[in-house]
Amino acid sequence: MRVVIQEDYRKMCKWAADYIAAKIKAHREERPFVLGLPTGSSPIGVYQELVRQNRAGELSFANVVTFNMDEYLGLPREHDQSYWYFMHDNFFNHLTGMKPENINILNGMTDDPEGECARYEEKIASCGGIDLFLGGIGVDGHIAFNEPYTSLASRTGVRDLTTDTRIVNSRFFGNDPEKVPAQALSVGVGTVTDSKEVLILINGHNKARALAATVEGGVSQKWTCSALQLHNGAIITCDEAACGELTVDTYKYFLDIEKNQRL
Repeated sequence: MRVVIQEDYRKMCKWAADYIAAKIKAHREERPFVLGLPTGSSPIGVYQELVRQNRAGELSFANVVTFNMDEYLGLPREHDQSYWYFMHDNFFNHLTGMKPENINILNGMTDDPEGECARYEEKIASCGGIDLFLGGIGVDGHIAFNEPYTSLASRTGVRDLTTDTRIVNSRFFGNDPEKVPAQALSVGVGTVTDSKEVLILINGHNKARALAATVEGGVSQKWTCSALQLHNGAIITCDEAACGELTVDTYKYFLDIEKNQRL
C-alpha cells in the first residue's frame, strides 16, 4: 500500500488527477481504459482538475469507459441528489470527447434491483475489469455504500443505509434524514478490490480515524476500507488534516518512502 501525504486538499486532488491522467495516457491496449468513479465531496477537486486538463487538450476521454460506485435506490436520475445528476453536473457535462455510451451508472429506478446489480457486474467483466477505481471513504471507513460489517468479498448489490449515513447525507436533503433513501445500489468491496489499482482519497480531520484504521488497523468487516491492505495496487492520497490519528512512525515512514517517488 502506498500512502501519499499532501499538504492540503487542493494538492491532494492535483496529485490524484495527475496520477489518473498518466494512467489513461499510458494505456496501450486496444480495449478502452476502464475507470471506476465515486461521488461525494472528496473527488470534486479531482474532477475539476481532470476537466481542466481535458479542455486544455492535455487529456482525452475518447477511449475511457467509466463505472460509478453507487446510486440511491428510488431516486430518478433527474433528481438533484441522484448520483447520475451529480456525475453529469460535476464531471461528464464538462468533458469534451467523452462518449455517453461509455458512461455506466446503476439505475436507481429499476424494478429489478438484484438483476440490475448482476448486469452491472457482468458489464464490468465484459469490459475486461476495472483498471483503476477512484474512491473516497466515509467517517466510519465505508467504501461506496458498503457499510460496516459488509462482507469484504461482497459484489454489487442492494445496501441498507445506516442511520449514521442517512444523518450525514441529510445535509443534501434539507437536513432531514427521513428524506434520504433507506437503500442504495452499490458495487461491493470485492468489486473494488478486483480492480487492478485502487486510488482512495481521504481528507479532513473527520476522516483521521478512518485513515488510521485503513493503514494501521487489522483487516476487519467493521472497517471495510481495511480490505485495501490486501490489495497489491492500493494507493491512498490524503491531506495533512487526515493524518491526525496516525502514529508518528507511520506518518514519517510514508513521507520518507514517497519523497523520491514520482507518480
